[in-house]
Amino acid sequence: MADASETAGKAPHIEVDPAATNPTAVPAHDADKKDKPRDSKGWDGKLRLDRSVLTDGPPDPQAQSDPEVESEDDEEAGAKREKRTEIVQGEDLEGEQLAADEDLLDGYTEDEEEIDLVHLRISSIPALRLERFKQLRRLCLRQNAIQDVEIPSSLAPTLVELDLYDNLISHVRGFDALTNLESLDLSFNKIKHVKRVNHLTKLKDLYFVQNKISTIENLEGLSNLRQIEFGANRIREIQNLEPLAGLEELWLGKNKITELKGLSTLTNLKILSIQSNRLTHISNLESLSSLEELYVSHNAITAISNLDANTNLRVIDVSANPLEHLSGLSHLAKLQEFWASSCKLDSFDEVENELGGLQELETVYLEGNPLQKRQMALYRNKVRLALPRVKQIDATFVRA
Repeated sequence: MADASETAGKAPHIEVDPAATNPTAVPAHDADKKDKPRDSKGWDGKLRLDRSVLTDGPPDPQAQSDPEVESEDDEEAGAKREKRTEIVQGEDLEGEQLAADEDLLDGYTEDEEEIDLVHLRISSIPALRLERFKQLRRLCLRQNAIQDVEIPSSLAPTLVELDLYDNLISHVRGFDALTNLESLDLSFNKIKHVKRVNHLTKLKDLYFVQNKISTIENLEGLSNLRQIEFGANRIREIQNLEPLAGLEELWLGKNKITELKGLSTLTNLKILSIQSNRLTHISNLESLSSLEELYVSHNAITAISNLDANTNLRVIDVSANPLEHLSGLSHLAKLQEFWASSCKLDSFDEVENELGGLQELETVYLEGNPLQKRQMALYRNKVRLALPRVKQIDATFVRA
């Protein structure tokens, strides 16, 4: 399972997906994500924590951007997967063996619209006998040991959401009949290629977080897609997104992307996250006039530039980049939050010149920069003098 400590969002309120801390809990991804905290490292848009709980200093950007560099969390996730496989073959988490004929759905009525079977060592979907549920709309099979997706075709008329997060799926198949799906989550599996989903024309949300995907492909026909997540894969190039004209959220964190390109047709895009990659500059965003949130932390960006056309930006996160100077921000009149922690910023004058005239700016994160470390006792007072309208400096509220 994914470790929720990998992700973070904005202060002050913490909202954690229960599935991140309690394996039997129902995931919180049904709720409206619009007001939820956003991800600080950009590789899982569904599990987000308050940024104020982050520990000191960013991790190594190279390792962060390379899914082939295995972290302790990756090793732990792998160990859990192996453990689940052992469980399927033998004993459960408590050391008790489930009876072969045990009905995990015995407590559900046949008119159920939602079924959640999380962390129950399920390896066979047919064994669940789901065809008896004629009105099923949402099926969650997170944290199991499923390898083959075998959903009864009788569910196709009603099923709109299918969550297979954190299983053992290697191939995208078994969805031929499920043409009414609006949300499909295949995150934390073993998928290498995106295939056999472009007939799912009603899809609005598609998740492929933490797989082994190297190429964005085969998305033709998904014109209704609202958000897509490819975080923590092996993607080197942004491509083949032209069919997704209605896309509003694109999450590509923790890949190997070196350049912002292939985005010009996404004129409805509101959220773009390409954190923990290998970007050296911001470019090619001119056509994204609807863009409201830009997350490019944990890269190798040396200057904030080329945002002249992105005047609807409300949130910018450039944390953990080697930025030495602030520039290219003073025209962003709608900017409300600016995150630039752990950079190389040294000038309060630049902070005032670039951000001081922004009437809607409420939150700034500048901790971990030389301008903070040099005079830590005076740091917040100096930020308040430079930005008197700001209500929050880092994790601290400074005004009622």
